[in-house]
Amino acid sequence: MRASRGRPRGGFRGWLRRTTGKWLPRHGTLDAGEVVLSQRRVFILPTRAGIGFAVLLLVLLIGSINYTLGLGFALTFLALSCALVDMVFTYRNLAHLALQQGRVPGVFAGQEAQFELHIANRGALARYGVWIDFADVAEPRHVTDIGAHGSAAVMLAVPTAARGWLEPARVVLSTRFPLGLFRAWSYWRPATRALVYPRPEEGAPPLPVSGSAVGSGRAGGNDDFAGVRSYQPGDSPRQLAWRQIARLDPTLGGQLVTKHFEGGVGDELLLDFALLPAHLDLELRLSRMTRWVLDAEQRALPYAFRLGAVRYDAGNGAAHQAACLRALALYGLREAA
Repeated sequence: MRASRGRPRGGFRGWLRRTTGKWLPRHGTLDAGEVVLSQRRVFILPTRAGIGFAVLLLVLLIGSINYTLGLGFALTFLALSCALVDMVFTYRNLAHLALQQGRVPGVFAGQEAQFELHIANRGALARYGVWIDFADVAEPRHVTDIGAHGSAAVMLAVPTAARGWLEPARVVLSTRFPLGLFRAWSYWRPATRALVYPRPEEGAPPLPVSGSAVGSGRAGGNDDFAGVRSYQPGDSPRQLAWRQIARLDPTLGGQLVTKHFEGGVGDELLLDFALLPAHLDLELRLSRMTRWVLDAEQRALPYAFRLGAVRYDAGNGAAHQAACLRALALYGLREAA
């Protein structure tokens, strides 16, 4: 038996799913790049105050009909017109805003991850009372006003508990401006995530040298004093030659100078995960490695890093520290990309 041509496949539910799927945002999809809140992305419904206002209008209308009150009809339809205008302005206060994700710096477990979000208003109409927060928050915590042809940046905080990638819930933008009779809202899920590093261990042992001894606070090759040289970016403040600096007159072109060491045999600072006690918990060992990386960077000591297949030669600096902390955060996790 052939199916009827006019009958939709899958019945009413299939037709409704196909129809609404064209304009409803799919749950779980990420919005990469800039997103503009078009008409399909903005939803609006009356608030409790709006429902109460509608009941009041109904009472006024019934009373005007029963008692044939001309002024009652005028008041009822005037109030209804104000409500319709409020509905249009509430929708316009949120529509056509341009959204874009910003920077998301890495944090340590236990801290709050900060998600930076940018909102741009390219229209000539100023936007007031735009609330923005994550969908899993009961009440939105951030409200902003955006002037005509202006922009605003909002920082949304999410508490962290474990290391790895943190993908927040979708963002909800809402407004009740100007009268509060209607609430317009829109969903936005930016394609961004935060990298959470292991929590640094409190009271960790001193830095290891050559994997076993306690570090003496000197980097390799810094044993014999050879003189002073001009300061270079990245030199440790501990190596500044303060006596020589005090003798130089800045008005005569004096500048910072650094102590220069050469020769001698120094111990190598090696941070090797395999050399940690095996009886320690995995997360505790990662926390100890994290603390050692931070301590070595604070003391400007070059250090080698070993964590499974990840091996970095001795070095220091922001890039070296970021690579080591990233390896610690993603160690043993499937979502290591």
